Amino acid sequence: MQHTVQADITAWDEILDHRTGSSGDAATSAWLASAIAAVGAVPHIDALSFDRLVPQKCSITIDEQCLDGVPLFDCLISPLIEAPLHPLAMGKGIGVTAFSPSARHPGTEALLQAREKSLHRGIVAISEGGTEGLSLLNADQFSRAYGPPVLQVDGRHKDSLMRAATNGLTGRMSFEIDRQSTQASNVQTTVRGADPSLAPLVIMTPKSAWWTCTAERSGGIVAWLACVRHFAANPPRRNVLFTANTGHELGHTGLEHYLREHKNLGASAHSWIHLGANLAAVDSILRFQPSNDELSTMGITHLAAVDIHPGSSTSIGTRPGGEACNIYDEGGQYLSLLGSNRWFHHPDDRWPHSIDLDRITRITEAVVRIAKDLAT
Repeated sequence: MQHTVQADITAWDEILDHRTGSSGDAATSAWLASAIAAVGAVPHIDALSFDRLVPQKCSITIDEQCLDGVPLFDCLISPLIEAPLHPLAMGKGIGVTAFSPSARHPGTEALLQAREKSLHRGIVAISEGGTEGLSLLNADQFSRAYGPPVLQVDGRHKDSLMRAATNGLTGRMSFEIDRQSTQASNVQTTVRGADPSLAPLVIMTPKSAWWTCTAERSGGIVAWLACVRHFAANPPRRNVLFTANTGHELGHTGLEHYLREHKNLGASAHSWIHLGANLAAVDSILRFQPSNDELSTMGITHLAAVDIHPGSSTSIGTRPGGEACNIYDEGGQYLSLLGSNRWFHHPDDRWPHSIDLDRITRITEAVVRIAKDLAT
């Protein structure tokens, strides 16, 4: 299996840009459809109209020093803001704070609270990810933008920006962003079961990301494809529905579209397997998210059989992270796997240095075994 897993990971890595609605998003759909067709299943590329944001020149200028950045994609944008810089807690002018792409980072929580209060004219958010550089935040409210303009900047500028904020220097934020009407796409297939009267199993994974994001996304993709290949060769008892969804970084746009197109499936499916972020990453700490005791026992058993043991878990009944939260909100049953990644949302998340090939191969084996149990 490891050879196939590596081939899938390198195929993902060769598509450099996986942002929703990009040419790379379309190339990913074409590649996945080809892989599905190669094993005799019937792929469906489900295209949806999409207004894509393409940042051009977005920056903060202080004393003639211009620092480029990337806007948050779910904030309200003003072309130009000029105001004194202050630490975020002061709640005025242009607030300055550090953040991490992890929602549990205290700076990220403070940024979220500041956005909700809308006390600032703008916010400069300094990236503090596991790797030096710029790791972006997901735009969870992409379809419902809110709060002041936010510019995400490279963490290497932290000291100078914090000094400027402490001294109340004036900053000039500018945003030039193009809007492009385009298409994004999900990829789907169904493997028919021997007893179609049974509620289906749904296996889902995201297929979009900010950059190449190989360790972040490819682990879910390879496990998803492994399940497609298994069931194409070994027909299940119940129908198995597969969906690889765009729009992960933009409020799960693709999954929301899929759930609208498949009304009541969230709750009526036998169960969902969510193959989330960072399963392939070096030193990834597995986060285990089951919706009930039966799925919890099944998942732990199959993971332990390949010597994979979760480092954290989301309590049953608690709203989970990743796309599993959409299924939770629909009242459905799910087993969700996520991980950690020092290159999370960072441009340097690439094959081979960010990938633990042996570990993701074992996780993939466990996922196929879990899917086999749930499909019968």
